[in-house]
Amino acid sequence: MSRDRGSATVWAALVATVLGAVFGGVLLLGQAVVARHRAAAAADLAALAAAASWAHGPQTACATALRVARAQGAVLAGCQVEGEVAEVTARVAAGPFTPAIRARAGPPWPTPPEGPSQDTGQGTRTSPTQGTG
Repeated sequence: MSRDRGSATVWAALVATVLGAVFGGVLLLGQAVVARHRAAAAADLAALAAAASWAHGPQTACATALRVARAQGAVLAGCQVEGEVAEVTARVAAGPFTPAIRARAGPPWPTPPEGPSQDTGQGTRTSPTQGTG
């Protein structure tokens, strides 16, 4: 009788176990990515909502952010409104993962004055009338 009899069954079981572990790891990774994206979307929308209602006061702005975060299935972990700028932190629980994502919303940076400008090469732009030195 051959000593190799039944070895294919052992190898098939080993391969099935390894493939099952790899598949489980891929599913966990996918779940982590989905949780992070959901938290980021909830934080972005909550920050935009808070920034849009800043004129009614920080409490109202944060209450608006809380309502929007809950509508997205998230928990608002933090909210801070300073002037027209809102910064919020949202958490979404998805399986074993609970990522916390911060988002900030407010008005755009002030626009530079009209007219031609020169690049100084150092990340700043100056007007030709201001000089470079």
